[in-house]
Amino acid sequence: MIQPSRPAPPSRLPPRTAELARAVRERREELGLRQSGLADLAGCSERFVHTVEHGKTSLRLDKLLDVLEVLGFDLQVTAGGGRIGGAPLDVRGNTGEAR
Repeated sequence: MIQPSRPAPPSRLPPRTAELARAVRERREELGLRQSGLADLAGCSERFVHTVEHGKTSLRLDKLLDVLEVLGFDLQVTAGGGRIGGAPLDVRGNTGEAR
């Protein structure tokens, strides 16, 4: 069993990472789930849930998406100025329609 530990102080995590970690933890608690329960529902390990909630910066995307789906999060990716600036990216599928 994973022992409860304190999340890394927000100032030590990149802001977007801290925001995601906090959102996952708060939503799990709102739903009355333990880390082990969320892990069972998402098909991942309790350790994975723990690392998400503590802001690990490198995670398996497929597992993270499963956790977010169980929690009812809708992940949206939008183009902004980004690090390189310039025009927003236009991501198109095989049909030529924007995704």
